[in-house]
Amino acid sequence: MLDVYMPMMKSAAILSAGKLGLFEALVGGPLDTQSLAEKLQASINGVRFLADFLITIGYLEQQGEQFANTASTQRWFTSAGQVDYTPGLLWSLEAWPMMGDLSEAVRRGSPEKTLWQAMEDKPQLGKTFSAYMDAFAGDLGPDLFVHVPVLPEHKRLLDLGGSHGMHSIRFCQHYPQLSALIVDLPSALTETDATIARHGLAERIQASPGELLVHDWHGQHDVVFYLSVAHNHTADENRLAIQQIFDALNPGGLLVIHEYLADTPNNAFMSAFRLTLLYETGTQTYRYCEYVDWLQMAGFTGITRIDLDPLEKGSLILATRTRS
Repeated sequence: MLDVYMPMMKSAAILSAGKLGLFEALVGGPLDTQSLAEKLQASINGVRFLADFLITIGYLEQQGEQFANTASTQRWFTSAGQVDYTPGLLWSLEAWPMMGDLSEAVRRGSPEKTLWQAMEDKPQLGKTFSAYMDAFAGDLGPDLFVHVPVLPEHKRLLDLGGSHGMHSIRFCQHYPQLSALIVDLPSALTETDATIARHGLAERIQASPGELLVHDWHGQHDVVFYLSVAHNHTADENRLAIQQIFDALNPGGLLVIHEYLADTPNNAFMSAFRLTLLYETGTQTYRYCEYVDWLQMAGFTGITRIDLDPLEKGSLILATRTRS
């Protein structure tokens, strides 16, 4: 029972802290119970009991009569950190009820309703999920800049499944010759135009809502991002998408795939992710050799695998369309 009760309470406490804004309330320094409760507009007892538990699991620390964020909490769950994963906590709160259907998903081998269908019924889900992916984009972004060789002659970026738009925004900021097209479901693009405009890139980046495999990708491109998308599609859909990407690339163009590969050494995270897909999308992760088959069949060459550090960040696969 401890294996059930303690992880449940740990998750509930961290998610509640994110929803209440507790970690952000401490971003400027330690506070005592009463000051923290006033800042959160919460009860003194509730804040004290929650903070006491967060101390025992390493998310807060006691400083005399005051509570403070640990260095890790400050780093990952506040605006003072390099990446603020608070949107991930808010998304986990939305995903929590879905876990109740896990046993039935195991029976069926698929969800009763996919995550994308749920977003159509509850639009807020799309906004919350996109914000979470925005946070992950901030974490993944430095790896992309290190490993993705954008050349001076690369002018057009196609960002498939780009939702939040931050990958396109950052690459267009870094490479002034680039313009970008973002293609994703309408439910994922609700805030994207505003985000692009806020960064002053409305003339260089366009968001185009639609179904990935049947959408007009607006001509030829030089770089294509297929980031954290393949695990949401079947093998046949990925094979078709990669062929369409090849056809949409100019000679010398580059395809960048980010994924969690099924042949990565198994651990709790990878297994949990596969189980998550079972009840969210009914799809799965794929082995590197499967990607190589799809890429070679489409005509790609120069296929390279880059495993990121830490392992939970996944892997990159780069492939080029050879110049004729």
